[in-house]
Amino acid sequence: MKLLEEVGVKLSVGKRQLLTRSSNFPSEILFLRDDDIPKTVADGIADVGIVGENELVEKNANAKIVKRLGFSNCRLSLAIPKEADYNGLEWFNGKKIATSYPEILTAFLKKNNLNAKIFVISGSVEISPEIGVADAIFDIVSSGSTLVAHRLNEVEVVMKSEAVMIANNDLTSEKQTILEELLFRIETVQEAAQKKYILMNVPNDKIKDIVEILPGIKAPTIMPLVRDGWSSLHTVLDEKRFWEIIGKLKQLGAEGVLVLPIEKMIL
Repeated sequence: MKLLEEVGVKLSVGKRQLLTRSSNFPSEILFLRDDDIPKTVADGIADVGIVGENELVEKNANAKIVKRLGFSNCRLSLAIPKEADYNGLEWFNGKKIATSYPEILTAFLKKNNLNAKIFVISGSVEISPEIGVADAIFDIVSSGSTLVAHRLNEVEVVMKSEAVMIANNDLTSEKQTILEELLFRIETVQEAAQKKYILMNVPNDKIKDIVEILPGIKAPTIMPLVRDGWSSLHTVLDEKRFWEIIGKLKQLGAEGVLVLPIEKMIL
């Protein structure tokens, strides 16, 4: 919902409202359980959907990923009681594994020639070993705090997942055009989220050296200051590179470094 707001899709959503129309973008938004979304899109009831990649793979739905959205990152992992002596994948032979993702788990077991019994459960998977329902679990892991709370040890990562946008394979040309506009807006927001606008005052005799260490999208903007021998330099920088570079900038005499967020960025 935050992403749709950031890309300018206005929605009015009330409690228990399952369908709403955007007032400024040609779309209707349908709210569904995550495990219903892949089939809904594959069957053409909805044209596109936002869902965890793990659900798309589990349902094996005939829909395509059109955009990785970069949030709700998690992983599907095998976990066992902390007191268990784990000696590799062979440990799971003859064991009972509780999961809400039987299809992904079945494929993993088959690929690794493991003979384990799968116990399908719709929720609270992590409690299964405690109450004797299963020997191990296969479930979503994000921070790992839930595993720790239930004295479980994550031993194998089977799949990494994130939120993705999926689309029906048979969109009309009109709907494809609308989707492309939505994807364009999402890309501008995503691009901006990873960048910062940097302003700094630099001595003129160090401009060349400073420009050489700035991995900006294009040549930086340089404007003279009233202060003799100094200029103001503006550029765009990857946030993850900022702390790596800031020390070098200061060594070259940069002063008054100002870091600003970028709301939208169109390349």
